[in-house]
Amino acid sequence: MENQQIEQRDGVYFVSGTRITLDSIVHAFRDGCSPETIREGFSGLTLGGVYAAISHYLNQQAEINAYLVGRKQQWVELERQSGPPSADLRARLEKAAEAHAINQR
Repeated sequence: MENQQIEQRDGVYFVSGTRITLDSIVHAFRDGCSPETIREGFSGLTLGGVYAAISHYLNQQAEINAYLVGRKQQWVELERQSGPPSADLRARLEKAAEAHAINQR
């Protein structure tokens, strides 16, 4: 079943015309969020887009569940490859945090 409100770009499903992934909507839906609540969490997303994403998920549940497992595995692999931040990056982040704290006073 083709859903014109869901598109695939570079192997990732998106709500058509947005940068919002199907993953985000499905995870919120599985967590018990209503379509209206999901809509409030994503600027640029219409209620119709939320319903289209949920409908796509429900109509293609086995395929989308397999896709989500694959996306999770990709994320785990990226985290594994990235390793801990370098000492230089940690120092720059700490410096930025200190500067932000001073500006907040």
